[in-house]
Amino acid sequence: MKKTVATATVFFFSRCYHKINEAAYDVVTVYVKKSICLLIIFLVYIFWKEGNSMGYQLNADALGTVFAKWSDTYDIYAPKLFAGTGRSSMQDIVRYGKITKPEEIVWDKRSDYSAKDVLLPVCQTLFYFNENTVTEAEAPEKGAIILLRSCDLHAIKRFDYMYLQNGPEDYYYKRVRDRVKFVLMGCSQEFDNCFCVSMGTNTSDNYDVALNVKDGQYFLDVKDDVLGKAVSEAKAPEVDVVPDHVTENKLQVHIPENLSSAIAKSHVWDEYDKRCIKCGRCTLACPTCTCWSMQDVFFTEDHKAGERRRVQTSCMFDDYTLVAGGLCFRKKAGERMRFKVLHKTLEFKQRSGFQMCVGCGRCDAICPEYISLSHCINVKLPEGMKEVTENE
Repeated sequence: MKKTVATATVFFFSRCYHKINEAAYDVVTVYVKKSICLLIIFLVYIFWKEGNSMGYQLNADALGTVFAKWSDTYDIYAPKLFAGTGRSSMQDIVRYGKITKPEEIVWDKRSDYSAKDVLLPVCQTLFYFNENTVTEAEAPEKGAIILLRSCDLHAIKRFDYMYLQNGPEDYYYKRVRDRVKFVLMGCSQEFDNCFCVSMGTNTSDNYDVALNVKDGQYFLDVKDDVLGKAVSEAKAPEVDVVPDHVTENKLQVHIPENLSSAIAKSHVWDEYDKRCIKCGRCTLACPTCTCWSMQDVFFTEDHKAGERRRVQTSCMFDDYTLVAGGLCFRKKAGERMRFKVLHKTLEFKQRSGFQMCVGCGRCDAICPEYISLSHCINVKLPEGMKEVTENE
């Protein structure tokens, strides 16, 4: 429809442009009117180009061919089943990995870990060194195509803020980020503990391609010209495609409007001293946690040659706040829980203007002690604010 309207508009003003000379106008009037026509044509083109997308219907074989063409330039990452690699050898796990076929994508389960491992690897070598030289580690040879759900796509906005807008740009993040394309996975059903609707992350239009699946057929909404070339070459039928998304969650979360840093003095955090084991699973699974530490690995006994690595870490770990001299801040689990929750619900928004949490529910699902962030937000935060307000 948009393409039809744009085409008709361009045709009309093109005719007007050529008819102006035939009318009895002075030179200045002709120039002005023609300029207006050209400007309108240009603006209509920009409007159509920016919002233009094409929808296609493909079967598994056709999409596999598209994936093969994409793989010439990009590594494709998606939620993938890793059998026997869960908490025990008897348990499977769904996490991000390279795929080559659409059949490898896990649609009916939420990935246990997010797509952040592609942009921020668990362990990343930054450079190699010896006593005379420093050599930068090579960037990945290919770009990356990441298939992810709407909540995880919103999490990329949080990553971009932390690494590209929160001070100097992070060079190692940016060189990977600049070569990434995002394929939005349609999400037609919610998973346990999800509250994406409450966080406003259940829909997104900031994608290069959107992908729905139904009855063995794949439906693509293509915005990116580079990825779209392989799709159009498949000569698939054109259809209208709207990315699937959930419109409501059973679980709703409400961050108190009066939430302030005063809640840090509340006793609601003491409960977590006994419950939390400080394992850090919640933060490592979280798509918006960005914390890391540096490690130098030495190749020689004299420590004159080695490599520097950036390694994911967690504010729940014992050594996270360890400083020179042996002093360690936030030793208690409740103090660490307080730091994490307030960062997610208060402090990040004060700086960035939007919430850090995207409501994916992974932290609730993965905690071995069944500690729930959503329960903390809905129950503990109001209790804590009531306590500190009454004690003022």
